[in-house]
Amino acid sequence: MGAVLQDMPAEFPLTVRDVVAMGRSAHKKLLEPDTSHDHTLIAAAIVLLGLEPLQDRAFRTLSGGERQRVLVARALVQQPRLLVLDEPTNHLDIHHQLQLLRFMRGLEITVVAALHDLNLAAMFCDRLCVLDHGRLVAVGTPETVLTPELLRRVYRIDATIARHPETGTVWVMPSAAPPIGQPARAAETAEQASVHRYN
Repeated sequence: MGAVLQDMPAEFPLTVRDVVAMGRSAHKKLLEPDTSHDHTLIAAAIVLLGLEPLQDRAFRTLSGGERQRVLVARALVQQPRLLVLDEPTNHLDIHHQLQLLRFMRGLEITVVAALHDLNLAAMFCDRLCVLDHGRLVAVGTPETVLTPELLRRVYRIDATIARHPETGTVWVMPSAAPPIGQPARAAETAEQASVHRYN
């Protein structure tokens, strides 16, 4: 299993390539050097995440979005069958959000991601789990989970549910601010994307 947290300490003088290579440590004994296979996996992950121009940069000098891509590359070199992502689109602009989620969608592994953007979750995830203050309140496909009733109950908003004109996926369109005197609760959402099934 691989995991990508929202961030990692950046005080250490490590380059981008050093951080990505750390993902191979789970497959090694203490002080065991990298093999040619390790170098191949590391280089491939760097290319996949578009990190070639950054690979010799100090990790601590990167932007939040750049760091996120490095941490995803580090997780991928572990060759996990299950990848857990904690708000992977945090710090990313919309271009890199879409790029990252398309990339994750194409992996032949199971991906479980915590997301707060319901429309991105509906676009890229097969199944959604909605948590309200740590309590599981709904599980299912985007079509069955993202209903006006659930949005009103969990997020305290009125919304219209439609279909995206290009992708055909569920699209949430909030219609108004929360009613006065009923502030929106900070509902947590954890959307589970079963990208591909194992043979």
